Amino acid sequence: MVCALCKISAPTEQIGVSVATNAVTDSTLGEVKVELRDVRKTFGTNEVLHGINLTVSKGEHVVLFGPSGSGKSTILRSINLLEVPTSGSVKFNGVEYGPGDPTEESVIRGRPLELRRSIGMVFQQFNLFPHLTAIHNIALPLRSVKKMSRRDAEEKAAQSLRDVGLLQWSGSFPAQMSGGQQQRVAIARALSLDPEVMLFDEPTSALDPELVGEVLSVMRRLATMGMTMVVVTHELGFAREVGDHNVFMEEGRIVETGGRGFFESCSHPRTQAFMGSVL
Repeated sequence: MVCALCKISAPTEQIGVSVATNAVTDSTLGEVKVELRDVRKTFGTNEVLHGINLTVSKGEHVVLFGPSGSGKSTILRSINLLEVPTSGSVKFNGVEYGPGDPTEESVIRGRPLELRRSIGMVFQQFNLFPHLTAIHNIALPLRSVKKMSRRDAEEKAAQSLRDVGLLQWSGSFPAQMSGGQQQRVAIARALSLDPEVMLFDEPTSALDPELVGEVLSVMRRLATMGMTMVVVTHELGFAREVGDHNVFMEEGRIVETGGRGFFESCSHPRTQAFMGSVL
């Protein structure tokens, strides 16, 4: 598989340019990549997810939004089993990775490591190794996960940095870069592993306002290339641009969902009140 961003060549000065068109069409959607069925998650006696049902199709951009503590990040972490659901089914490409239905005897079951090799994730915090340069932060997982040679890993890491407009920062350490630059390195690192699905957990929430745009620009470009994405964000302007399937959550439940035009046509009073307070 070829990294989606590696198919495009964009000079550094174009990183902040908004892409208005969306290359994903109805003909590219249909194949189910991720399927959650009645997913529940309990911490101690506190159930934080109450029977979540969610389907993500190939090429689809799913946006999860809602107040803090509504369970959005827990859903993301359940998709790649960083949080193992207490009960329910988590399927990727038709293979069961969650607890599943105990009555199913012939279910095909995968291993968490295999799942995480196919699903990339970008966190709120950048999670870069402070003692490694940008290029080595990307090359390290290529060598450990993909078993690439040092030379091949560094060549691919350099290409990934070029694709997010940071090749000139390849020899810099995280402390020498801005928050926006660090997050773009984190995105490049996830993409370098050629994931089939990308998860973004509020990737701009730790950034100063003037740095948000450069990260969202990279995500817009990724969306136009047809990457399957599940995004937790408070940037509802961005969500309105890219969201094919929009999901409003509160208190561990999905309150309302909708496709394109959802932000203008939502009908649930709680959804309307939330958007009225943030838009």
